[in-house]
Amino acid sequence: MNTRVDSLVERPAAVPHGLPAVAERQNQNVPAFDMSDVCIANLGPDLRVIEANGDFLRQLGRTASDVFGQSFVDFVHPSAKQFTLQQLARLNEGRRDRFSARLVGVRPAQPVLSGGLTGIAVRSQSGQVTTIVVLIKPDRATEAPRPAIEKTKLLSELDAKVLEGVAAGISTVQLASKLYLSRQGIEYHVGAMLRQFKSPNRSALVSKAYSQGILCIGQWPPKVTPQYIR
Repeated sequence: MNTRVDSLVERPAAVPHGLPAVAERQNQNVPAFDMSDVCIANLGPDLRVIEANGDFLRQLGRTASDVFGQSFVDFVHPSAKQFTLQQLARLNEGRRDRFSARLVGVRPAQPVLSGGLTGIAVRSQSGQVTTIVVLIKPDRATEAPRPAIEKTKLLSELDAKVLEGVAAGISTVQLASKLYLSRQGIEYHVGAMLRQFKSPNRSALVSKAYSQGILCIGQWPPKVTPQYIR
């Protein structure tokens, strides 16, 4: 199996056996994708990576030996891990054929990887799911990448509760009552976070918190990822 992964690494444009080549796709029941710069991997029934192309390894900043045999969700940011695992489990159980979602991936000593994630269940002739193909289309950054969050910018427990409330759309008065603070106290904490994350308003603050993995993806009510709380 290691040989197969290495061969894909040597030919980054190669597509794992679970997904038809682009030229053949017109005759297959597989949705069309723009395959340029797409990260592709095949997952086994246990959701471990059994094949990956060169773009997958390069975008994650890892080698074949780092990736092969590892669970795919190990490369997903904690804020999106539970949601991604749920979607993959539904494919594995045959409850759906594909899904599309946003991905926040982790890379060693690099900014987080964000982009579109598509999962496709590959079935045998008997209809049983044999592998799952995952495709990641990384976002084309319009500005210089930034680290996920520096240790000096972690949130206090109170800041986290305020951010969760703002993300849930709770008014200042309601949030003040819930957290036993004055209205001015809530505004103080919100204002401090606006400056900290260089956001012009509350909506931008929430969007940035999701994009940087501070707020868990696919969870309601909103929840700050524990690793960002002091």
